[in-house]
Amino acid sequence: MIKRLCTLLLSLTVLCTVGAAAAHAQPAKRVYNAMQIIFSPSMPDVFCTLGAVGNDKYQHKIAITAGHCLNDPPYADREIHDDIAPVYDRADPDFGPIGYVRYFKDAEGSQTGHVTKDYMVIELVPQVTLSSQGPYLKQTGEVKVPGGTPSPNAPQPALDNERLLATGSNEIITSGQTGVWYGTVMDNAAGVYRAPAANIHGDSGGPVIWHVPGTDLPSQANGFQASGPWAGITKGITLDIPPFLYTSSANILADLRARDTAAAPAGVFGAGFEVTANP
Repeated sequence: MIKRLCTLLLSLTVLCTVGAAAAHAQPAKRVYNAMQIIFSPSMPDVFCTLGAVGNDKYQHKIAITAGHCLNDPPYADREIHDDIAPVYDRADPDFGPIGYVRYFKDAEGSQTGHVTKDYMVIELVPQVTLSSQGPYLKQTGEVKVPGGTPSPNAPQPALDNERLLATGSNEIITSGQTGVWYGTVMDNAAGVYRAPAANIHGDSGGPVIWHVPGTDLPSQANGFQASGPWAGITKGITLDIPPFLYTSSANILADLRARDTAAAPAGVFGAGFEVTANP
């Protein structure tokens, strides 16, 4: 059953091209899951949402969101080392860029082509502070499924955090503009989960956690708060039932490791990503 827990707000769809000049960042800004982000201060209503923040194996500060949030084919599916694609906190664009896009999967990663790879890697600037606590969801590491089905993106052998949640027996919890929702994973198409936990345009890239059995679900009694390991990001809405799609964290982590192996020794931004333990 779908659970609606908070108030409905409306937003616009997100498709944006790379642009906007960088501003000077100021110190001390907390960056967290479910933060809304924009790619140009002149377009505040064209936004996406952060799904998780942490560090990669190269000690970069990293945020993950959806790849389809940008549409600029010449820059898609490759490492972007130059600071040409700034990212801003939608609620505080005057701070300047909180980071820069280092990789995104363009149309291939959306509803056509390689649908399992719809993610973006953002390198955050040194001035920001990482936090595992979003407005509603606290992320406790990454979900691991020992013995589970490997992500199709995983090199062999797959790591435990590159294995997929089984359908029918796992619940996910999401956070977006309409509040907090949860529901059972009812379909798993190569690591793209379908569940009745709702999302709307602008929630793309937002946080998904796994409901650890026996822990509290979000409710009015606990302020709609929940905690659990990061399980993926919001992908979109289709005409199927239930209509809501989520890209698994397993698909993202597996593809990062595969691309990193292929790029050795230079490596890629986001490889070995781990959710921050900072409160």
